[in-house]
Amino acid sequence: MKKTRILSFLLVLILVLMAACSSNDSKNSTNNDKKEVTATTSSGKLVIYTGRDEAMVQQVIDQFNKKYPNIEVEFLTMGAQQILERLRGEKANPQADFWWGGTQSALIVGANENLLHSWQPSFIDAIEPDHKDAAGRWFGEMLLPEVIMINSDVLTKETGPQDWDELLDPKWKDQILIRGVLASGTMRTIYSSMIVRQDAVSPEKGYDWLLQLDANTKEYTQDPNALYLKLTRQEGSVSLWNLQDILLKKYTTDYPFDYIYPNSGAPILVDGVAVVNNAKNLENAKLFVEFLFEKEMVTQLANDYYQIPTRSDIDKSSMPEWYQELNLTTFDIDWQQMSDKETEWMEYWDNNIKGRGK
Repeated sequence: MKKTRILSFLLVLILVLMAACSSNDSKNSTNNDKKEVTATTSSGKLVIYTGRDEAMVQQVIDQFNKKYPNIEVEFLTMGAQQILERLRGEKANPQADFWWGGTQSALIVGANENLLHSWQPSFIDAIEPDHKDAAGRWFGEMLLPEVIMINSDVLTKETGPQDWDELLDPKWKDQILIRGVLASGTMRTIYSSMIVRQDAVSPEKGYDWLLQLDANTKEYTQDPNALYLKLTRQEGSVSLWNLQDILLKKYTTDYPFDYIYPNSGAPILVDGVAVVNNAKNLENAKLFVEFLFEKEMVTQLANDYYQIPTRSDIDKSSMPEWYQELNLTTFDIDWQQMSDKETEWMEYWDNNIKGRGK
């Protein structure tokens, strides 16, 4: 009798366990089905304003569309400052959903002007506080050290200017080419940081420094492509630019470019992204942000496009050799002050300094 009861109990227990496993399998299958449905049924449009390399943008979009094939993605390429100005003009009727590639200063201004949507993506805790907006209106995607750029057919890392102040030496007169400053978030950041570097309280010393730099500047080019071409043709041998673009051109093109990391440190720009406030395709913009910050995508962009990620939870062993060699020395910059004063400083530079150093 006891054996019969024990066998009956064991049989019931087995049936219960089988039912539980079946239930879990069903739940997992349902969850997987839901994920698949989300990926395949998400639809509509996504409009992106970007300052990033067009080939890189297209590659990421192509991969995004493999996961979300029913979302039609359009993008327009322009400078970070131009994006900010366009979003201002479209505030009442936003035409873009996502801002991809903005300077920290520009993004702070956009957030303060209520141009950016506030939310909390899944990766938020992996971004350091200094690299994101406290209210979730923008998130740093990568770090951009601003460095000295050289034509490597003319100069070497040893013979080029070793620090910012060396750019003022008369030996570099008419050897410096600068991308047009006002339309470029990169150049506005470099110039503003040079003002802060001279004196964080008053801009006067910084203005004088920029006047001396202007005296050695041969030309302000219309856009980055013009800068690259003129530097390649040796119309100048030195420029100021961001490390990522220099590495891209050095390793993926025939441009004879290299960089010198200034001895006193470099302003390290946080280059970020934001969802546009009142975006017409809000959920699609959020999907794109999540996709862009996936660990696999972050690592891929570091290897393929020389990005220095802001995510702090990436396995360093998966990062490329050039990344392992970096020593990201910087100097103190009050980014809020830079954001507050940048427009004033750059307008003063344009009206009172540009072209007057000579």
